[in-house]
Amino acid sequence: MMEIKSIPALAPRARDAHKGDFGKVFILAGSAGMLGAACLTAEAALRSGAGLVTLGVPQSLWPLAMVKLTCVMTRGFVETTVQSVSDQALDAVLACAADNDVVALGPGLSQHPDTCELVRDLVTTLAKPLVIDADGLNALAGHTQILRSRQAATILTPHPGEFFRLCGIPVAELKRDSLTYAARFAAEMGVVVAVKVAPALVTDGERYFVNTTGNPGMATGGSGDVLTGTIAALLAQKLTPFAAAQLGVYTHGLAGDFACQDKGEVGMIAADILEHLPRAFVKKH
Repeated sequence: MMEIKSIPALAPRARDAHKGDFGKVFILAGSAGMLGAACLTAEAALRSGAGLVTLGVPQSLWPLAMVKLTCVMTRGFVETTVQSVSDQALDAVLACAADNDVVALGPGLSQHPDTCELVRDLVTTLAKPLVIDADGLNALAGHTQILRSRQAATILTPHPGEFFRLCGIPVAELKRDSLTYAARFAAEMGVVVAVKVAPALVTDGERYFVNTTGNPGMATGGSGDVLTGTIAALLAQKLTPFAAAQLGVYTHGLAGDFACQDKGEVGMIAADILEHLPRAFVKKH
């Protein structure tokens, strides 16, 4: 397996560029008590250069999302009794996804059975590049074989607990040899895996990248949601799946390092990482 050390870059923007040139991202995320995860993902996608971002949330949370997000378009979908998106929303979600270039799925989505069924239906049906995180990954536990049937690019961003639920390897063993297990899973499923360990790593089963940015202050709720939005935006800007995951992990970590300089490791929150994403992209380029 080949180690990749060089960091990819986004192409310079043309003077006459318009928002459609930088991709449209649709994010399905959020549930009762977890709207923050959805909003972090959406704002991170914008801060990472996506031209347009649409966030889909349960219908009852839609008014809150509209108030919180000034620059993101929002949609409300049929929900379950616990305020998570219902599998009855499948057709409406597919219609919304069809108008976008990349779909991000999972942050704060909940593990309600109907919502998990929706996730699996989307993974099976969607013909769009897909970034899957958090409850999107949890819904695939015991159903990972459906990843093999996907024709479009698929990027998974698990932390060790989520990876354990996907492949059944104990967390301690995964941490001991993350690269071997991640590369094996990526090759078997035909996906790119970005594992949120320290240091973070990215692999497609043939290549791998070990990240050099980031710090312990990033071990805070919502940090992974920012990464999901970042990778989705880079994928929408026409980077290859491996390059999008690689640059996403690197820039996310760099933003965390800038946040650490300002806030310190103890007091850092995910919103601080989000705030420093623009600076990280300036530094990278």
